[in-house]
Amino acid sequence: MSRFYEIEPTTENYWRAIILFGRNSASYKFALAKALFDFQASGKTQIPLDELAIPYASHLCEHLKNHPKQGTSEQSTFLDKLRAFNQGEITRDEMLSHTLRYGFVNVLDAFHNVHGKELETRFFIDERKRKNAVQLTDDFMLLGETQQFSNLIQETESRWRLVEAAWENNLPRNLMLVEYEEKNSLLIGANAIRRTAVTAARPALNGYQKGRCFYCYREISIVSGNNDIAEVDHFFPHMLKQCDSQKPIDGIANLVLACQECNRGQQGKFNRLPSVELLERLFNRNEYLITSHHPLRETLISQTGNSTEKRQAFLQDAYTCSSLHVGASGRKWQPKPQGPAIF
Repeated sequence: MSRFYEIEPTTENYWRAIILFGRNSASYKFALAKALFDFQASGKTQIPLDELAIPYASHLCEHLKNHPKQGTSEQSTFLDKLRAFNQGEITRDEMLSHTLRYGFVNVLDAFHNVHGKELETRFFIDERKRKNAVQLTDDFMLLGETQQFSNLIQETESRWRLVEAAWENNLPRNLMLVEYEEKNSLLIGANAIRRTAVTAARPALNGYQKGRCFYCYREISIVSGNNDIAEVDHFFPHMLKQCDSQKPIDGIANLVLACQECNRGQQGKFNRLPSVELLERLFNRNEYLITSHHPLRETLISQTGNSTEKRQAFLQDAYTCSSLHVGASGRKWQPKPQGPAIF
């Protein structure tokens, strides 16, 4: 969905397009992204592959300890070597040698590919043929200077965890739903067998809102301890259950990130129903998630409908239902914008 980054073509949003909308057949993209982050603070721009292999393999090894399945393929020579290292069957040097041989075969070529197209903005140049290295671009180095950089690190990790959960589930994708647990601000993966914590809610949702409050577009943070940390809000208040107990109040389709002022400030939303304009914004945000890959995609489709028309009808029905309990007029809420409309 090129509109995601074209409506606000910043380096952060091109990066988010890769992490959120790039193809997921294995987790190599996420490990490479985190390895590149590790080099950002050093100021070094040319990274030999034998240096890049160290954090790249390390991130994969750490995830393999808790999530043995890191791809859709049943066989992977590279992942088998990393598992062997985790089990003490090969040395670190042997593991890194195998990483150099197998680990970069496809990921460097495919990293900038989103929905079958190569992004014009690139974060590294592949120089394997001439220097056996990658060259970090100015756009990548600029990421470290943005207010969103800390958010991007958490978003990448959260996205990785969501994809792992889908692979690990070993069930048809539409049998796994992701819901919000308010007590710990976690997304919980639920299927017929069990419920498991998947990832924190804030980094899972933040990328789709481009690091802005859903309601007023003020910049927000997802880093614990920050004064402007985002709050998870239910777009439709809990009163929706009064007219239809089956509506997924804690479902992904009803969760947004809001700044503290919009959520509970002096002129905050609280239990008021947002305006129709904000309902349209929620639909657009959800469509961004739909064009992403599972499990959020499959969760949304399962909860709201398998076509654009059905999803529009689902939200309109919920809105009409909620209006009956808050009054049809005079009590809809919308804050003053604090930034440009970017989603």
